[in-house]
Amino acid sequence: MTLSYDPVDLDFLEDPYPTYAHLRDEDPVHHYAGTDDVPSFWALSRFTDIWDAVRSQKDFSSAQGLTFYPDEIDQLNLPPNLVMLDPPVHTQRRALIGRGFTSRRVTELEDIIRNFARRRLTELGERAADGEDVDLHQEFSSTIPTYVLAELFGLAEEDRHRFGPWVQALTSIQNDGLRIGQLDGKGAVAEMLGYFSEQIKARRSEPADDLIGALVAAEIEGERLTDWDILGFCFVVVAGGSDTTASLISHGIALLTDRPDQRALLLDDPALISNALIEFLRLESSVQGLCRTTIQDVTIRGTTIPAGEKVMMLYGSANRDPREFGDAADQLDVRRDIPRHLAFSSGPHFCIGSHLARLQARVSFEELLALHPDISVDVAGAERHRSPFVRGFVSLPAHGFAPA
Repeated sequence: MTLSYDPVDLDFLEDPYPTYAHLRDEDPVHHYAGTDDVPSFWALSRFTDIWDAVRSQKDFSSAQGLTFYPDEIDQLNLPPNLVMLDPPVHTQRRALIGRGFTSRRVTELEDIIRNFARRRLTELGERAADGEDVDLHQEFSSTIPTYVLAELFGLAEEDRHRFGPWVQALTSIQNDGLRIGQLDGKGAVAEMLGYFSEQIKARRSEPADDLIGALVAAEIEGERLTDWDILGFCFVVVAGGSDTTASLISHGIALLTDRPDQRALLLDDPALISNALIEFLRLESSVQGLCRTTIQDVTIRGTTIPAGEKVMMLYGSANRDPREFGDAADQLDVRRDIPRHLAFSSGPHFCIGSHLARLQARVSFEELLALHPDISVDVAGAERHRSPFVRGFVSLPAHGFAPA
């Protein structure tokens, strides 16, 4: 396996961690020269460098997009959204969205998530007992955020089938390292934005007690969210919060499959699950990396990155940096003390949906381990995304379901 960093090389995408280690040790401020398909950019790989960069509002901007492609916003015709705004506009919009997307609204979903997860796992157990093959990622992990977001947005039952195809198309936008305009995901974006535009219009004429209704009603000192603001948030939640949460669930089971001793700790003490989720995210970060753009010349470890350059923040590398997490940084430890990590980024753009992701994953693991304590997955037989930005599964065969 080559240790040269090529963000779209299939061997690298299958197992990026040896290359990350090489970058951290030998070339922590790396310049990628570019190819016909991928433009040139810079890459940071050490925890401290990325931690400082994503918290620096004077040196780095998100307004030029989060990939190393220079024109992703125009190609996708995206509305303004939190992840692609800089302070002070970002600060004002996030405060308004926070009025609707509250911890209380998320917490109230727990029983709904638990009942859905339990039904799904019971159905999958019955199918496995009948000798059918079960795909944990497609048939469990991915169904949780799809169902939860439909509940959160208050969507009609007959419309919920749309979520799955949207998420799949949006996840595929950057797969294979191809340019956005060449991919079918562009049509999914237009379809999804059109649908949510109608939902927002409906809430303005008839208020509703759901997330879209709450965002329509949100107000701070006379300031309110526009339709485009709300549309941008809906896009971020669907595009950024669905497959990443599903990947957290699937990766957690994959990690426990390889470490039965760690699984035993969670079975003996389910209270450890919350901490284990952060350890799963640290080892297998759903978001492997996103870009920022330098606002001015920035010097890191003696290397100057010129103004106007895209810089990839390799979260997947940072979260395994032994300088931050010790010599056993590559090992699963569900009891590890993790004061800080970058699985949800940090600073102004800390993931606004992190509390929802953790709730879904915690409930999923509580139900999984309670109903099917011997569940295991076949990573060798799995299919992964081919994306330089996200790490996750397309399919993940599962075994070890307990009889009903």
